[in-house]
Amino acid sequence: MPKIVDHAKRREEIALVACKVVASHGFEQATVARIARAAGYTTGMVAHYYESKQDIILAALRLILVRIEGRLTRERESGESNLLAVLSEALALDAQRFTECAFWMAFWGQVSTHKKLKRLNAWVHREYMRLFARCFAEHWPSWSELPRSERDQVLRSVVTFINGLTAGAVTSPRDWPAAAQVEQLKLQLELLRRRARPKRDKAGT
Repeated sequence: MPKIVDHAKRREEIALVACKVVASHGFEQATVARIARAAGYTTGMVAHYYESKQDIILAALRLILVRIEGRLTRERESGESNLLAVLSEALALDAQRFTECAFWMAFWGQVSTHKKLKRLNAWVHREYMRLFARCFAEHWPSWSELPRSERDQVLRSVVTFINGLTAGAVTSPRDWPAAAQVEQLKLQLELLRRRARPKRDKAGT
């Protein structure tokens, strides 16, 4: 009896391996042959699921976004349901998230010279902004009271900050253990809260 193959699962497996290969070897060195070898498949088998390296990278991007969205939006115990705990899910706090962040860094290194990757990066940025806006709306009590321009500034600031923090954690992991990353994010959120308090709160200080 022929073995039943879960093709969707195999495609996801290849994308996951691609994340690890890019994170470990860089974008240019993450060839289809290397990805296939790391996954335990032949290049022909990988080609059966993906037409090109770009297709594999796109699948890896989508996989990481799905994972991040799952972590940012999962149901939590009431004790940890706060903005810091939620946004910390995007930091390089463990091996899986470190790999994801290292993948992003390798990807960003190629964006400036490649039109298609620029479009992909713009899409990724929009998805990040959407996810983070949802997190702020759910976990910052006065979020809806802020002017739209203020909310946009806060979102951009947080996304930029997290991008920089994770880049530091990937390039200098000894300088950025998990606790230090969370502490810096906590400080950033505290500063933003002070700056972006609704006008009625500021008037009373």
